[in-house]
Amino acid sequence: MGGVTIDDPALTRLRLGVAYDGTGFSGWSEQPGRRTVQGEIEAALQTLFRRLGDVPTVTVAGRTDAGVHARGQVVHLDLTDAQIAQLQKPHRGMRDQTPLDAPTVLARRLNGLAGASDEIMISGARVAPPGFHARFGALWRRYEYRIADRGAERDPTRRSHTLWYDQRLDLELMNATASGLLGLHDWAAYCRHRDYATTIRELQEFSWRREADGVLVASVQADAFCHNLVRNLVGACVAVGEGAMEAHRAVGVRREAQRNGEFRVVPAHGLTMVEVGYPPDDEMAARVALTQVKRSHDQLGE
Repeated sequence: MGGVTIDDPALTRLRLGVAYDGTGFSGWSEQPGRRTVQGEIEAALQTLFRRLGDVPTVTVAGRTDAGVHARGQVVHLDLTDAQIAQLQKPHRGMRDQTPLDAPTVLARRLNGLAGASDEIMISGARVAPPGFHARFGALWRRYEYRIADRGAERDPTRRSHTLWYDQRLDLELMNATASGLLGLHDWAAYCRHRDYATTIRELQEFSWRREADGVLVASVQADAFCHNLVRNLVGACVAVGEGAMEAHRAVGVRREAQRNGEFRVVPAHGLTMVEVGYPPDDEMAARVALTQVKRSHDQLGE
């Protein structure tokens, strides 16, 4: 995705904020024959720019699975001067012929195309700082997971964003479990295996709170997430919270690097990406370079 080099002076890089309801999508990443968030956005870009040469693609901060939602997803894309000029061109009949703000126009038009079904919203758009990269520039990603356990209010209007769970869960035990998992570790036991992908991640924050309506909300932040890591972390806490597993076993499973069925991965629909953190603009290029080197070493097994 987004194979254009970030230092090409002939292109303008834009940063977009994206929110979406993942219920009707087969995840973020484009897949033949399947409806995806990336596919909808890039189809809209095709409609906008197909007469102006190469159509831009988007690079995402973190790919989400089928059914997972986002409020604070971040993407970038690169536009040519001709594409920028088309966005800035005043519409026929406009009295003020001052060039329009290209990022604002792009967000509005994407919302009219990709967002026509009200499942995707471009929440903001601006020219990216020098060296910006949505994926490699990120310092951390943060997710939330919602569970309405026994006794919590079950709001049907949020049923596609909340797991309804029939057992009463112990908040104190779940927080004890979460805090014991923090740190830089190999999460092979908590991730779905992918060839040439590292499972070493830094779990920076993990805590649970019970909101006024009784719904339990997990906040999980890491430098990056391997496949299914959040849903497995939540699953371990649920097993502890209902008394099916001792709190110390969550760490034991991680150390053993082997799953043995003591807990289950929770469904995708309770999970939402809420925020992506980036360094200050003047530190962005250095962060991107460092991440690319690290990812290269990880893939080589170094």
